[in-house]
Amino acid sequence: MPEKVQIRAIKGVRDILPPESGRWIRVEDAARKVFGTYGFGEIRLPEFERARLFERTVGNDTDIVTKELFTWIDSPKANRALKHIRAEAGKDAGKEIDPRLHIEEGLLREFEDGAFDSLHEQTRVCLRPEATASVVRAYIEHGMHTLPGDVKLYYMGPMFRRERPQKGRYRQFYQIGAEVLGQSDAPGIDAELIEMLFAFFGRVGLEGLSLDLNSIGCKDCRGKYVEVLRAELVKVKEKLGADSQRRIETNPLRVLDSKAPDEQAIIETLPRISDHLCEACKTHFAEVRRQLDLRGITYNLNWRLVRGLDYYMRTTFEIIAPGLGSQNAVCGGGRYDGLVELLGGLPTKGIGFAIGEDRLMLSLEAAGKLAVEPAVDAFIVWMGAATQATAIKIAQRLRGAGIKVELPPEEFKFKKALGLADKLGARYAILIGENEIAAGKFTLKRLADAVQTSVTEVELIEALKAN
Repeated sequence: MPEKVQIRAIKGVRDILPPESGRWIRVEDAARKVFGTYGFGEIRLPEFERARLFERTVGNDTDIVTKELFTWIDSPKANRALKHIRAEAGKDAGKEIDPRLHIEEGLLREFEDGAFDSLHEQTRVCLRPEATASVVRAYIEHGMHTLPGDVKLYYMGPMFRRERPQKGRYRQFYQIGAEVLGQSDAPGIDAELIEMLFAFFGRVGLEGLSLDLNSIGCKDCRGKYVEVLRAELVKVKEKLGADSQRRIETNPLRVLDSKAPDEQAIIETLPRISDHLCEACKTHFAEVRRQLDLRGITYNLNWRLVRGLDYYMRTTFEIIAPGLGSQNAVCGGGRYDGLVELLGGLPTKGIGFAIGEDRLMLSLEAAGKLAVEPAVDAFIVWMGAATQATAIKIAQRLRGAGIKVELPPEEFKFKKALGLADKLGARYAILIGENEIAAGKFTLKRLADAVQTSVTEVELIEALKAN
């Protein structure tokens, strides 16, 4: 007899069980309803893409690409080639191996003249670490630039990063996000997107939020600022940690993101992007702020709120939520007017955001906003084999009216049935016996206080829907 082995979930992932899953559904339904009122449609994206999509957009120098992508080769031929490479490298670790020399004769011709490198690049795929790049890929692939007006899309679902699991951070995590793609970069688009976010958070009951706002300029003025920033960082390089020292050359803006306590005083003395914006970017940012004022949305100017990739520009923002400790950003977003062109599309303006759904749920829980809805509205207690057919019909009609009903598949004794109804958290019990069927009325018992009334089928549905 085979040994029994208990298989558990992989570290960094988890199961979301009822009733918690019901809370997630309610939050996601709220997003769909609110985003729909702003003219957004849902896009459902594949959970894996070509790895080069994210290497090109997220950046080869980022931790996401260098450390956190879940990648594999989706090609038997390329896998066989790699197997030969590894085998030969193991035999002679000090010698550089030409993969074309170690592929069986039948495949050799296919990998001549760099064909192996091309196949390797084409067939290397990964689980998506974020969704903006996927949305833009879909926008280009399906010619959505031909649609009238701005294209407004939202998504929700799992993302994947190989990072150290901690509270609110998982290797499989969930995001709700939205993107606006089109020909306009009007500041009103930026402000309305933020307004939509606050409408959504209001719908789910999240309070005490604050908005951090900044402008990181355009390619021209940001490029000049980066050089000024780099020059100042070089002067204080020896006072910075290893990560910040490395970023001076690779991505100076990322130094501003540093959370290292001993670097904060140094960072506060660095040049600020707001002092280096060109006139067009100053005007754009001033109008974004005016548009937020028109909508009654308050904000904090945060000059350290940056995005390190070249295609990000102008508006950047984060929404901070209570109950999350130091990792308190529940949403981040910004304008990325160069991303579509980077992936081969026509010149296009773009802005979007992503909500960390795991963090959002933690914040709602801390605020006591995740009340458990009853799993069962009504538990049907049928007594006598002759009453089962009526009980089935009643259950069908109640469910058709949107009422959550539990119908036992077999007859229980009266006391046991009520005990089970109570354990399931049912609000009411419906008692169906031969006398009830003969009278054309059923007994509706409220389990919280044992108050019961005799009602017709029509009155039964009305009473349950009203309560």
